[in-house]
Amino acid sequence: MDRLPETAAMPVHGAIEAQLPALNRFARRLTRSASDRDDLIQETVMRALRSAHQFRPETRLRSWLFTIMRNTFNTEYRRRCRETVGLGEDFVERAAVQAPQEWAVRRGELRSALGRIPARSRRTLLLVAMGVSYVDTARLCHCEIGTVKSRVNRARKMLEDEIGRPGAF
Repeated sequence: MDRLPETAAMPVHGAIEAQLPALNRFARRLTRSASDRDDLIQETVMRALRSAHQFRPETRLRSWLFTIMRNTFNTEYRRRCRETVGLGEDFVERAAVQAPQEWAVRRGELRSALGRIPARSRRTLLLVAMGVSYVDTARLCHCEIGTVKSRVNRARKMLEDEIGRPGAF
């Protein structure tokens, strides 16, 4: 590890120590947890001490330290977002989402299949699929509840036949 001679490093070390209250205030803005704040300050100081040889005297030390702290915080945040804490290794495989292209193809198949269903049955099916109750659907379609149930059942069967996936609806 590259280190400054003890005499050259001492002014930077002392100046870093003088900036601890400012680092604490800045860390408080980045994280609420006291333990996370302490860890962030400690990591910032460690990185600053390790990189003291890169500090340029014409640079403001506080700005340099704040940049180190912000970068440290962002790096840790991104790392935590990638972690799957407490979940099994197979969770990622189980939680995988199918490609949007396949959904677009299926949506197109469904639209064309819906277009081939009689208008009354299509309207009844779509109302029920949107969460409208059978009673309200019957009222909107000016028919009995039994008729609504029959139309929905027939429309589902027609869609299954059109798309070729039994039990899909």
